[in-house]
Amino acid sequence: MSTLIEALEAEHHVIDEGIERFAATVAAGTPNQDVLAETFTLLRRHIYAEEEFLFPPLRDAGLVMPILVMLREHGEMWHLMEGLEELVGSGAEADAVTEACQTLLALLEQHNLKEEPIIYPQADVTLDPAVSNQIEEFLASGTMPAGWVCQTA
Repeated sequence: MSTLIEALEAEHHVIDEGIERFAATVAAGTPNQDVLAETFTLLRRHIYAEEEFLFPPLRDAGLVMPILVMLREHGEMWHLMEGLEELVGSGAEADAVTEACQTLLALLEQHNLKEEPIIYPQADVTLDPAVSNQIEEFLASGTMPAGWVCQTA
């Protein structure tokens, strides 16, 4: 199971680094929209994996309130991503784009500070090995269905 937890936490770091890398390109005056698109694809896929595979068995095992908090924050992230994409697409000022990046990074930090020590360790003791394998396989090569939106977006 530690492999699954490590993979999920590693994605958190890659996502944060991608947003920071994009913000740096904005600050340099050369916004790299490919970095933003790749990062947001990974973040949306990560949210999908959690909401479709990880959270249901944990919620069924009694982690109702922590999962509800995670779902609410996923919705906030989803809206922030959409807003940031709109800013970038409309050619907004660099300061506005940078501020939106910082807002998203702050939410991700707070989210991960709860998710990593509370939710992920429960996966160790709760998830059926088949579910763990399913999540690991999805993280390695899966794609989320076209048009999928997180539960609270």
